[in-house]
Amino acid sequence: MKPTIGITRCSKLDDYIESVKHAGGEPVVLEPGDDLRESLARVDGLLLSGGPDVDPRLYGETPHPSTVVDSDRDTFEIPLSREAVARDVPLFAICRGVQVLNVAAGGTLVQDIPSAIKSELDHSIQEPKHAEAHDVRVTPDTRLASALTPSRQLDTCSVNSRHHQAVARVAPSFVVSAVSSDGIVEAIERPESTFCVGVQWHPENFWRTGEFDGLFEAFVEAARQRRGNEVGRR
Repeated sequence: MKPTIGITRCSKLDDYIESVKHAGGEPVVLEPGDDLRESLARVDGLLLSGGPDVDPRLYGETPHPSTVVDSDRDTFEIPLSREAVARDVPLFAICRGVQVLNVAAGGTLVQDIPSAIKSELDHSIQEPKHAEAHDVRVTPDTRLASALTPSRQLDTCSVNSRHHQAVARVAPSFVVSAVSSDGIVEAIERPESTFCVGVQWHPENFWRTGEFDGLFEAFVEAARQRRGNEVGRR
C-alpha cells in the first residue's frame, strides 16, 4: 500500500496533493480542530503547508503591522509539528510550514523582510507561481542536498518565492541547509530525524515539470519505510 501523507489544510491544496501523488504517496487533508494524536496515528508522513503568518507572540514578539495570522492553524499545527518530531514521523515543511516547524522547536522569525533587511532580491513574487525568483545556496552533505541529487548536482538552485517572513534564530537541533544571497534562511533540517526538512520556497508548484521531484520522492520514501516498520511491529 502507498504511504499516507497528511497535509495540513490551506487555501491552495491542489499542487500539494498532486506532488504527493506524483511521488507515490496517498494524500489526506488534516483540518484545524482534528485530534492531534489521531491525526498522527493515521499518517506515515506529515506535510506542513503554506499559508499566513505564524503569530509572533508564539515566539515572544509583538506583531509587525503587516502580520496576518490564522490562530486556528497555529493552535493545531504548532503542537502537531512538535509531536511529529518527537515521534520521528517523516516531516516536510513548506513556506509557512518551515516557519511553524522552527517556532514549534524554539526558534524565531524575521517578521517582515522588506522592513528588516536591505536586499535587492524580491522574496514575494506572487505570479506566476512557478516563476524562478532567485537562487539559493544549498549546504553540502545535508538531507536537502542529497534529495536534490542526482537531478540537480549543483551547489545552487533557482526557486520561486512568495513570503515576507523567514527563519531568524534557528531552533536547537536544527541546521541551515540553504540560504539566499542576502542571507535569508531558505531551508532547515533536523539531522537527528529520519526525515525532517523545511524549505521556504514552494516546490509543490513544479510537480508538472519535475524540478523538485527529488524532495517529494525522498519524503514519501521515508514515509514508506516508516509504514513498513510499523506494519512489521504489529
